Amino acid sequence: MSGTNEASGGAVPKSRDLSVDEARDRILSGLRPTSAEVVAVAGAWSRVTAEPVRARLTQPPADVSAMDGYGLRAADGTLGASLAVIGAAPAGHPFAGHIGSGQAVRIFTGSVIPEGADSVLLQEDATRSGDSLLVNEAVILGRHIRRAGQDFAQGDEVIPAGRRMTARDVGLAAAANHPWITVHRRPRVAILATGDEIALPGEPIPTGGIVSSNSHALAALIRALGGEPTVLPVAKDTTEAVAAVADSVHGMDMLVTTGGASVGDHDLVIAGLQTRGLVVDFWQIAMRPGKPLLFGTLGAVPVLGLPGNPVSALVCAILFLLPSIARMSGLPAAPPPVTRAIAGAALRENDRRADHLRSTITTDADGRIVATPFPVQDSAMLRRLALADALILRPPHAPALPAGAEVPIIRLDSLGL
Repeated sequence: MSGTNEASGGAVPKSRDLSVDEARDRILSGLRPTSAEVVAVAGAWSRVTAEPVRARLTQPPADVSAMDGYGLRAADGTLGASLAVIGAAPAGHPFAGHIGSGQAVRIFTGSVIPEGADSVLLQEDATRSGDSLLVNEAVILGRHIRRAGQDFAQGDEVIPAGRRMTARDVGLAAAANHPWITVHRRPRVAILATGDEIALPGEPIPTGGIVSSNSHALAALIRALGGEPTVLPVAKDTTEAVAAVADSVHGMDMLVTTGGASVGDHDLVIAGLQTRGLVVDFWQIAMRPGKPLLFGTLGAVPVLGLPGNPVSALVCAILFLLPSIARMSGLPAAPPPVTRAIAGAALRENDRRADHLRSTITTDADGRIVATPFPVQDSAMLRRLALADALILRPPHAPALPAGAEVPIIRLDSLGL
C-alpha cells in the first residue's frame, strides 16, 4: 500500500487485506448515534426515536362500545325481553344517568358504556318501536365492549427507543397524545468525487472523460437510508484540490470519497487529506468488486473512501455505508441480511477475495428462490447492477459449485435502495 501516515509521517504500513467482516467491524467501532432533536409528530415518519415514546393517556379512556346498538344489563337481555329506551349516548356525549333493570340506552361505536350497563345488544339483533326495544338475540355478558386501557394505559411504552418510525408508529404516537417526538438527528454525510476525467450529467464530456454517476447514486442511497447527503464539487486530481475539501466538512458526521486514482485508488485522497490531519485506519480489503476501500478519521469526522468504479462504489456502499448510517441514526448496525437461494448456473472456484456476483432472481416450480449470476461480472457495467436483484456471496477460496447448489445471497430488491 502507498501513501503517508499523518501520525508517524512515514508510509502507511503494509498489512494483509482485511476481510469484509473485519473492515466493517473496524468502521463501526468508532461510530456513534447522532444527537437528539425534537420534531412534530406529523413529520416523524422514517425518523429514529432517541427515547421511548410513552402514552400520555389511557386508550380507550373508559369502557366503550365496539358496535352500534344498545347498552344494557346482560340479565335483562334475554331472548324476547322488552326494554325501555331511556336515552342515547353518541360518541363524545356520554349518558349522564344510570341504567336500571329493564332499561337500555342507544349507543354507537366508540360511545362510553353507560353506568349500570355491562353488555351491548347489537342494533341488528333488536326491534325498536318508539322507546320500546324488543330483544331478538340474547346478549352475552361483556360482549362488544372495549375495556378501558385495552390498547394502552397512561405511562406505557408504546414505541421503543431506536425504532425507525413507520406510518403506523406515527399514528400510535399521535393516539398516545404526543404532538412532538424526540428523534436522532439525520446523519449528515458529505460526498466527494475526484478525478480530472469526470463530467457531471449534461455537461460537456472531455476527451477520455466519463459522466459522473457516483455522487448521485450515493446521495440517493444515503437519502434512502435516512441520512442527509451533501454533494461537494468534484475535486481535480491534485493533493491541493482534495485538501481544500477538508475545510468544508466540519460539522459533518461522515465524509465519503469516491475515486482519487491518479496513481492508485485513494492515493490522492490519502495524500491530500493527510495535509489536514487524516489518520488512516486501513486501506484495501479482500473483496471483489471494491478492493481499494479506505477508512480513517479527519479530526472528528470519519472518512470512508470508496473506489471510483461505479459498481465497486455501490457494492461497497451497500456493505459498509448502509450499516454505518444505521449506527449513526441510532439503529442496530447490522450488515445487509443474508438469505439462501439456489444457484441458477455453475459457479467457478473463487480466489482469495470475497466475491459479490450481481444476479437476477426467479422462482422455480418448487417455489425455491433461484439466483442466476450475470455471465459477465465486469465491475464497470453499472446497468447490470441496476438490473440485479441480488448479490451471490462467494467467500474466499470457495470451491466450484454446480447449478442447483445452495448459495448465500443479499437481496438488493429487499433493501429499498
